[in-house]
Amino acid sequence: MKRIVWQRLDSFARNLVPLALTVALVLFSVVPLHIPGYAAIVPMLVLISVYYWAIQRPRLLPPLAVFTVGLAQDALSGAPFGFHAVVLLLAYGAVVSQRRFFLGKSFLVVWWGFMLVALGAALAAWVLASALAGAVIGPRAALFQYLVTLALYPIVIWVFLSAQRVIPRRP
Repeated sequence: MKRIVWQRLDSFARNLVPLALTVALVLFSVVPLHIPGYAAIVPMLVLISVYYWAIQRPRLLPPLAVFTVGLAQDALSGAPFGFHAVVLLLAYGAVVSQRRFFLGKSFLVVWWGFMLVALGAALAAWVLASALAGAVIGPRAALFQYLVTLALYPIVIWVFLSAQRVIPRRP
């Protein structure tokens, strides 16, 4: 009896890996690095996580978790409440709708898909930020944020591939 309880607890903890990694990336994203201008181009690390887990294991990172993570990022980063939640949910919906296409594809195809999703998310964030500011914000910061995010994608995915090995495989 005790063994079954421990097995279930172990399985539950392993299934929390995607959410835990996503929350860790939220925390990492809001750490002040004291680099001039960095706040405007903080990489969209949470978007990488949402994209990856929406393809690989959407059951372990459902829309409610994505929404909650987005609100947490808003609260910690000082962004308007709901800003990141909306952008992440839009990206999540787009990825989940195309999940069958990306499953089993090569890294380059999946990275290409991320380039498109990240571009859409960067544009959505830029439009939303401009609307909230009541004026068109210069697109330079959004472009650099997009490029830095693309550059970091392979590194973050390598971490996720390593972490995914501990998650039990169930249909």
